[in-house]
This record gives sequence, structure tokens and C-alpha cells, in this order.
Amino acid sequence: MITAPAVEHAIKSARNLPELNIGLHLVLSNGKAKLSHSKIPKLVNKIGEFQTSEFYSGIKYFFDIKAREQLKKEIRAQFEAFKETGLRLDHVNAHNHMHLHPTIFNLIIEIGRDYNLTAIRIPNEPPLNSITKNKKEFIIRYLRWVFFMLFTSPMKKKCIKNNISFNDIIFGFNDSGHMDIEKLVRIIPHISNGITEIYTHPSTENNYDNNSGLNNYDFEKEFNALINARTKRVIDKFNIKLSSFNT
Repeated sequence: MITAPAVEHAIKSARNLPELNIGLHLVLSNGKAKLSHSKIPKLVNKIGEFQTSEFYSGIKYFFDIKAREQLKKEIRAQFEAFKETGLRLDHVNAHNHMHLHPTIFNLIIEIGRDYNLTAIRIPNEPPLNSITKNKKEFIIRYLRWVFFMLFTSPMKKKCIKNNISFNDIIFGFNDSGHMDIEKLVRIIPHISNGITEIYTHPSTENNYDNNSGLNNYDFEKEFNALINARTKRVIDKFNIKLSSFNT
């Protein structure tokens, strides 16, 4: 998140880990813009913050021509800011999965050509009986998966057309903030051929930002699940190769 408060610390940490694959997490709602209010007044308030409502933002991006032009400038500014870090761009996605919006997705592909864009996250998780509590929850997840196909199927086709890699599957989307060790080891056996992303928000501490909307997330449990010895054993058992989007 190139506009996040701790971005300088994140960049410094990434530079110290040259083998780590870094993605650009575009902020186009519920966060701070790179450009000032004077340059994108249709998108942000006086202090440069986007709307907190993804629905309201999505409507504006679709119908307001001036807002779309300013959106294009902001996306380019965030790509440019990432380029200036000197880090290699592994993949791109957007905060709150705003790249599901066709306007945003198309702009990412258009602008990304100038910044060596090679991969994009496709955020749609298939339902698994192994991590659902009951039949009702499975049905809800199944219907959500089918609904999001309306967006993700065209995204995949455009990625293929533009020679852009993407994940075949994503797991953890439905359990965001609660990917503990039990869920993780039940998911891993379902990983099949292709690129699978395990979606987590790991941290060594549960330090909550009251304005983030993530107050119910257990970041620490997700971190501990990823480094747990059981996770490594299950990965080895099913011959899974750890990789980035491109390797």
C-alpha cells in the first residue's frame, strides 16, 4: 500500500529481503490517495482520503467521466511511486478488492503495461466443506462464488489476452482475518495444479487501527499459522511448491 502510513518502513524491510516478491496494493477506496485533493477533487476529500464506501465509489467510477479521468491519474501515480522504490513488481491487486470493478481493472491493465505488470490477483474463492461449519454456510459461500464469477471470468479472459499471469484459485478470502492453523491445514490438501494464493493478513501483534475496519481480525493467529510446523508438514506431504505469481 504505497500510500499507507508505514510505507517507508515496509520499503526498507523489503529492500533487506531481495528474495521476497512484492506486489502493489492499489488504494482506491477507504484509504489515502497519492495525489492531492486539488488534482483529484472528484475522488477524495480535502485531506486526500477516498470514500469509505466501495459501493458509492464504484458507482462514481462507472458513471462519472471526470472521476474516471482522475482515477486514471491516481492509479498511474501509485504505479509510479512503486517504481521509485526500486523494488521489482511481482503482482498487482487493490484494497477492498476494488479491481473487481471493470473500470479499475481495465485501467490497471492499460497503465500497468508501462510498469512491467506481469500478474494480477483474481479474488474469488471456491467453497470447501472442510472449512464450513454447516450446510447453510456452504450454500452461502457457493452462491457468493458463483456471483463473483460474473466479474472474475471476464478478468481472467482479459489477463490471458494481455499475457498477464493470475492465480487459478484463492483460499482464505471467505475467512479473512481468521485463517488460523486449523483452517489452513484443512485448505492445503485441496490445492491442485496451477497457482493458488493463500490469502492472509499476518502480523506479530494484534495492533488495531480503529479506522481500518479490521478490529475483529486476528493478525497474530494468521502469522502463527503460517510459521507453524504442522503447516510445513502438510505442504511437504502434498508436494506443494511455494512460489510467487510468476515462478
